Formats: sequence, structure tokens, C-alpha cells
Amino acid sequence: MSANASPTGQTPTATPEPARNDAVQESAFLKACRREPVPHTPVWFMRQAGRSLPEYRKVREGIGMLDSCMRPELVTEITLQPVRRHHVDAAIYFSDIVVPLKAIGIDLDIKPGIGPVVEQPVRTRADLARLRDLTPEDVPYVTEAIGMLTRELGSTPLIGFAGAPFTLASYLVEGGPSRTYENAKAMMYGDPGLWADLLDRLADITAAFLEVQIAAGASAVQLFDSWAGALAPADYRRSVLPASAKVFRRVAGHGVPRIHFGVGTGELLGLMGEAGADVVGVDWRVPMDEAARRVGPGKALQGNLDPTVLFAGREAVETKAREVLDAAAGLEGHVFNLGHGVMPSTDPDALTRLVEYVHTRTAR
Repeated sequence: MSANASPTGQTPTATPEPARNDAVQESAFLKACRREPVPHTPVWFMRQAGRSLPEYRKVREGIGMLDSCMRPELVTEITLQPVRRHHVDAAIYFSDIVVPLKAIGIDLDIKPGIGPVVEQPVRTRADLARLRDLTPEDVPYVTEAIGMLTRELGSTPLIGFAGAPFTLASYLVEGGPSRTYENAKAMMYGDPGLWADLLDRLADITAAFLEVQIAAGASAVQLFDSWAGALAPADYRRSVLPASAKVFRRVAGHGVPRIHFGVGTGELLGLMGEAGADVVGVDWRVPMDEAARRVGPGKALQGNLDPTVLFAGREAVETKAREVLDAAAGLEGHVFNLGHGVMPSTDPDALTRLVEYVHTRTAR
């Protein structure tokens, strides 16, 4: 029986909030998220837990992605690997954005070289019935893994994460990855009532998934709206922002920083800030000082080195990293990151050197 399970016939008890870890709260990462003075600019990388690391590929040999996400010991090991190797300022929980959908019974799999594939796409109002609420009992492996991780990480914060309602909807409606999102946009434009109900349902599932992670010990959370950059600002405001804002409202009372990130979202940065996050992620297409102008005051920013720069050699990496740091110099809070995830063929040593460079250059 899992830690969250209860005997048959009894109401499950709520998972208590984890005890406050003062060393974690005083970390450079959380201080930057709260827009407080930091000893150095903190660094972590999206997709740092795997992909480019040989030790990651070794432990995942013969194990499917979704299966990997449901094994607490494996999740713990993979999450810790980049912290040990790169000395980053935060760990990102190893999982996938479709895990909560799988947990509530959606028939999907992550196909190597393709991505998430949904057996029966969501196209009609009747399909909404398959999207039931998510409870802690659906994801006991998450609670177990995060408990193991927080004990191992000590003073290093753990970032929980989830996919945003629009990005989850795009996979569900399309049935898999898409470059054009024609089915999702057809629903958004042609049946706005069904679209709104779909995103609202996904907002509840996403918020519940984040709350499980926070209750287990995550000290920050990031909402990935990976494909929101495919939307015009007016469409984002009308058809996506309400659901993302609902997620952030649901987790607001837990007292952990909330990060919002999307790719190709330069035209949406202000709206993404409006959704309610404390930190707005910026991809590499917009300089940090311009991003701060678009987002407006009262938010920390995260980003934004182009991931492909890491293939260019040490001198070029340091030059481009310095440009990012200089553009972010006037910000109240800055978390250094790539403008998207680590690419699989990236040299891990380049990431280690980048962390050391940022820490050294920004030491106060």
C-alpha cells in the first residue's frame, strides 16, 4: 500500500505539507525566484535530468519512458545525476507532461523518436468523460520519489512540473505531436464551448498533479506550455489564459514559486505573466531586458541561452552567456537557463563549464 493509500471503505487523508527546510529556502534559486539578493545567479537546465548524460542512457537501457517515470528509485537517480555532475542550483523532477493523463487512464504511450501518441484522440463532448479528476492515489510513485529526492538533495531545491492545459490539449486532440495543430485549433475556433470545457478539465488535472508534488516536498513548480507559441496573442488571451490562470490560482496558497515557460512565446510574454506565475521563462528569441519590459514589473525572469550555442566551443559559449547575463543585469530576479531544453547530443562537459562560468562571473 502506498503512503497515500487508505484501507478500503475509509476516506483517504490529505498528505501533510512537508516541513520547511530553511537551507533550501535560503538557496540562490529560491531567492532569485522571490526577487531577493543572491550570492550568484542560479543556474539549472530544462531537460537537464537525462538526454545528454551517458549515465542517464545507461540506467534507462531497455526501459520505456513512461515506465521510467513510474519507478521511484529510477526517477530519483535520474533527477540527481545532473546535480552531481553539473553542480546546478536546482533539480528538476524527472517525469513527462503526459504522466497525469496516463495516471487517470488515458490510453497513450511515448513512442521513441515520435513523442506522446494518444490511442483515441479527444474530439467530442462525450470524450471529456474520459478525463476524470486526478488524486494522490493515482500517482503514489510521485509522492514516493519526491520524498526520496528531498532527503538526498539536502539544501538543493527540487522543481516539480506539469504540462499546461493548452499543450496537453494539443496532444489529446491531435492524437500526437503536430506542427500545425489543425485539429486543436479547429476545436478552439469552431467549438469554443467544448474547447473551454476541455482546458478547464485539464487545468484541474494539472493543478492536482502539481499539488501532489508540492505536498511531497517540491519547493517550486514549473508549468510548461511548450506549444503556446503557435497562438496569436488574442487567441491566447481568450482561449488559453483562463485555464493557465486557474492552475496558478490553485497552487498559489502553497507558498512555492511558480514558473511559467513556453517556446516561441515572445509575443505572449506579457500575457503569460498575467496568468499568475512568479517567474516567467524566456526563450532565446527575446533579450532578457526586452523580455522584462514585455512582462512588466513584479516578476522574476528565467532564461535564455540558445541551446545550440553549446555546440560552438567554450569561448563562444562564454561570450553568449555573458550577453545573457549583461541583458539581465538590471533585473530584480534572474534564473539562468537555456531558452529551451538540453539537446541530446550536447557535450555534458559544456554544461558543467557553463554552470561554473555563470557562478564565477556573477559571484557577489
